[in-house]
Amino acid sequence: MAVIISIETSTSVCSAALHDSGRLLASKELHMPHAAAAQLAVQLSDLFTETKISKQDISAVAVSSGPGSYTGLRIGAATAKGLCYGLNIPMIAVESLSVLASAVSTLQSGDLLCPMIDARRMEVYCCLYDRSVKAITKTEAKVIDSESFADELKAATIIFFGDGAAKCREVITHPNASFIDKIYPSAANMGMSAFARFQAQKFVDTPSFEPFYLKEFVAKTKSA
Repeated sequence: MAVIISIETSTSVCSAALHDSGRLLASKELHMPHAAAAQLAVQLSDLFTETKISKQDISAVAVSSGPGSYTGLRIGAATAKGLCYGLNIPMIAVESLSVLASAVSTLQSGDLLCPMIDARRMEVYCCLYDRSVKAITKTEAKVIDSESFADELKAATIIFFGDGAAKCREVITHPNASFIDKIYPSAANMGMSAFARFQAQKFVDTPSFEPFYLKEFVAKTKSA
């Protein structure tokens, strides 16, 4: 038995889940921007109440490590660290784009998966995965234009999805490109990845862990 708390806050969806050896026990999701600061702790409390699992039964905490929302990732990491310190358990990091890819890996045919998280204007955080959710390119912040993924699309069919994909639909028009709407990263989809890391003891150093922001934080200014 390995009960793992999963936390996902890389986008406007705030979610938490409990898995036992990769099997989903319960999850909570809130589709509301900036909800993590106020609601993540409430979601975790509700999970313990609903499943009747004691905190002392928790084996590890998994957190979506980025890229994504700077503020959301920081809140997720801080919450995960607090749980790990308080319960004296290890911390696991799972890449946000792989969490997103896990949501569609069994949904429909296609050679490659391309999860996209919105990064402003025509830029997205993205990475190509195979059907087993193994990364075959590096994660990058990519400005999308008509030539994006041109070489890859000549050789394979690619499924694009995530909150960054919608704005790319009219730009990436190759016949080998397809798009799925309303796919988002969720803690409910972190179970198998987190459990595999737990079994392999691939833990991060809790005190020094920082989310993978990919880009420097840029504060928004109020318009005059």
